[in-house]
Amino acid sequence: MHFLAFSFGFKDVIDILLVAGILYETYRLLRRTGAANLFWGILAFIVVWFLVSFVFQLDLTGALFDRIISVGAIALIVIFQEEIRMFFYRIGSRFSSWNIFRPRTPEGEGVSRQQILEITQACRHMASTKTGALIVLAGAGSLKEIVDTGERLDAQVSARLIENIFFKNTPLHDGALVIRDEKMLAAACILPVSKNLDIPQYYGLRHRAALGLAEKSDATCIVVSEETGHISVAKEGQIREVSEDELFLVLHSSATAVTRS
Repeated sequence: MHFLAFSFGFKDVIDILLVAGILYETYRLLRRTGAANLFWGILAFIVVWFLVSFVFQLDLTGALFDRIISVGAIALIVIFQEEIRMFFYRIGSRFSSWNIFRPRTPEGEGVSRQQILEITQACRHMASTKTGALIVLAGAGSLKEIVDTGERLDAQVSARLIENIFFKNTPLHDGALVIRDEKMLAAACILPVSKNLDIPQYYGLRHRAALGLAEKSDATCIVVSEETGHISVAKEGQIREVSEDELFLVLHSSATAVTRS
């Protein structure tokens, strides 16, 4: 068969690896938002289109698929505009983290070891008193649009101050506390709520907001449940409960990852 008669060289290997990389990143983004099944459906459609148009060369069916592809590409941009935006946001975050002129702290760009201890201590105490809290540790991205929605603090990281911010009925206890560059930048910040339909029903608004930001950025979000006192960490589009001892290890790992990026 004539369509099998082609040469395969180094350039083709690079081409295949690039396409595989793009498909993998696309799948990761859609999986974070609970739309992984759509990815597999679209991929199956593309495979059928390729077989019809280029392998079996069915002209009429191929023309129909070509029309669907041309219109569907625009539809996908509209449907997945948020995921596409975040794809380029992540690429931009990677490049911005390579900036050699950007100051870095010895322990990591986000928080130092001592400040991780302060955060862990605050979360431990708030968990014991079932005080709801939502804390964001920024990664390589600046999160300026998130910080601008809250009340500016520019304060040193302190366990007592964190507990005071989230104490019930205080003006700043609703919303998120954003920490970056060894500073508590702002409190009462508004986070995007995740639209993932696979989130367990027992998760409240704080958990959904933490997961929403973790889906859209490289930030690490800590949630202390007001109902159960359990501590959860949202990162890279996933959220899970952690013990008080695990919390320190997770935060230290995140700070180390930012330093190496």
